Amino acid sequence: MRRNILHDGAASLKYEIREIVSAAHSIERLGREITWENIGDPVQKGEGPPQWIRDIVGDLVKDVPSWAYCDTAGVPETREFLAELVNRRDGVRLTPDDIFFFNGLGDAVAKVYGFLRREARILGPSPAYSTHSSAEAAHSGYGHVTYDLDPYNGWMPDIEDIRNKVKYNDSIAGILLLSPDNPTGAVYPREILEEIAAIAREYDLFLIADEIYAHIVYNGGARLHMSEWIGDVPGIAMRGISKEYPWPGARCGWLEILNKDKDSNFSHYVNSLLAAKRLEVSSTTLPQMSIPKVMGDPRYKSHLRERENMFAGRAEELVEGFHGCESVILNKPGGAFYFTIMFKDGVLNDSRMLEIEDLGIRKRIVQMTQQVEPDKRFVYYLMGATGIVVVPLTGFQCSHYGFRGTLLEHDDEKRAWIFKTLREAIDQYVGSGSGATIAVAKA
Repeated sequence: MRRNILHDGAASLKYEIREIVSAAHSIERLGREITWENIGDPVQKGEGPPQWIRDIVGDLVKDVPSWAYCDTAGVPETREFLAELVNRRDGVRLTPDDIFFFNGLGDAVAKVYGFLRREARILGPSPAYSTHSSAEAAHSGYGHVTYDLDPYNGWMPDIEDIRNKVKYNDSIAGILLLSPDNPTGAVYPREILEEIAAIAREYDLFLIADEIYAHIVYNGGARLHMSEWIGDVPGIAMRGISKEYPWPGARCGWLEILNKDKDSNFSHYVNSLLAAKRLEVSSTTLPQMSIPKVMGDPRYKSHLRERENMFAGRAEELVEGFHGCESVILNKPGGAFYFTIMFKDGVLNDSRMLEIEDLGIRKRIVQMTQQVEPDKRFVYYLMGATGIVVVPLTGFQCSHYGFRGTLLEHDDEKRAWIFKTLREAIDQYVGSGSGATIAVAKA
């Protein structure tokens, strides 16, 4: 074209969680049955919302206003309800005007980064969740700036790394954190959250907390909302129903704006987000209308508790399955429904493989593993040999080698097969010289 129409940050729009799907489909077409462990959709893995939640939504479909536009910022009654939930806690107070709805948190993330000044950078964790890291890099036209999560300390944020990155890079305007974290399943204690808030206060930054998994916390972790630990620092909490009900197809997320009045520049920025929403008229009405009815129902607390217990039990199964595996580091997840397995330094190389009996699949895997990161090589061989699809850790903008899986499989026998097969594949891959055979039992 006579003009270059490509955005400077276009090359940063990477989403390994979905991109690996095309590779898996090519293996599937060659006859391998695929087990999808790459994406966090509880419904696709067999867990539907309880009947009483479905009944509420079903009744709302019959309610004519659920078919209409709602206010730009969201359904007023729902925003009032959510503000009241926050205000029951000790901490920052919210009004309904501090809550904006979006068509899922992906929409919210795009707006939050897209309407930042290009020179203003957000420091995020590594491993990074791809939606955040790609959007932040794309808005600036440069690689995402990150701080380390420490695999030798339960994937906790490296506070000194955060402090040094902020101190010596004055383009950093904000800090992002995810707790519970995706992809690691780590849950940050109050003292770490307050230390991050203190750094933001010292260097006049704002904070973003992705709290989409805030109500999936187990194994003794603290369920903390941003309003409880941020103090007087300006911040944005990101929430949604996709993982809680669960209803990922609703595409219903919202921002909770904290301490907007503490900084005029932050206030103007927040107003620009609402102005951007006005161009879209409104977000989806029906899911918003369900929130007071579902979250206000006395059965909701027990629903959350049952799911937390379910994921806690699955985390125990995972840890038991990898007991004694000396080649990896596995931190027991305490929230969300993901786990990260990291290979120890020096374990992986370009000669290791799993034997794949089908010649066509083997040939395809050899083609796919030319000049890829060592953990991606393992992931592809795992896919070819077993059909299990996980996401390489380097796909989360991380220098460590490993992969992310999920605790979502609802069929107990199949989940046991997944964990067992992953362990066997790792043992045999690491033990392979020119190749080892892995026997794949039917799930």
